[in-house]
Amino acid sequence: MAKGHYFHQDLLVARRIFINNPNVHIDVGSRFDGFVTHVASFRNIKVLDIRPLSIDISNISFIQCDLMSPLPEEMIESTDSLSCLHALEHFGLGRYGDPINYNGHLLGLNNLYSLLKPKGRLYLSVPIGADRIEFNAHRVFSIEYLLKLFDKKYCIEHFSYIDDAGDLHENVAVTETSINNYECTFGCGVLR
Repeated sequence: MAKGHYFHQDLLVARRIFINNPNVHIDVGSRFDGFVTHVASFRNIKVLDIRPLSIDISNISFIQCDLMSPLPEEMIESTDSLSCLHALEHFGLGRYGDPINYNGHLLGLNNLYSLLKPKGRLYLSVPIGADRIEFNAHRVFSIEYLLKLFDKKYCIEHFSYIDDAGDLHENVAVTETSINNYECTFGCGVLR
C-alpha cells in the first residue's frame, strides 16, 4: 500500500536529492532497504550508522560511527548534503546498541550540523506529535520543540508531514497555527 512514514519520506527526500544533485551526499542511520537504496540507484551515497554493516553494493560506502560522540576532524564540514530520516529520535535510547543518553538527540543534531559545509542541506525526518519518549523505542517531537532546535542553526526551506493516517502533506507552512502538530499523535515531519 502506498502510505506511511517510510514510503513517503524515502521517495520525497530521494527525489529532492536527485533534483539538487549535491557534490557529496551522506546519510545517517536512515532505512537501508528503502531510502539508501533509492538514492544509490542514481548516485553515490556514504552511510554512517552506529550499527555494524558488511556490504558490497554499488554506489554505497559505509562508515560505522556514533553521532553522539565527537566527530573525527576529517568529517567536519565534509558534505553539502546530509540526510537523517526517522533516526534522530532513537539517539541515546539504547535501542540500536548506542549508549543511554537523555540528550542523545541534541548531541546528534549538533553533529549533523558539524558534518555540513556552510549552506549545506539537511534532510531530516522525525515523529511528530506531543513531546514524549516511548522508551526505548523513540522520541516524538512537537513542532514547537523542533522549531526551537532549528533556531539559529538551520533555515527550514520545506516542511512536509505524513499524518496519522499515513498520507503525505507536502510543502506546508510552518506557522504559529502549526503548533498543534497538524493534529498528529504519531505523524512524521520531514524538514529541509
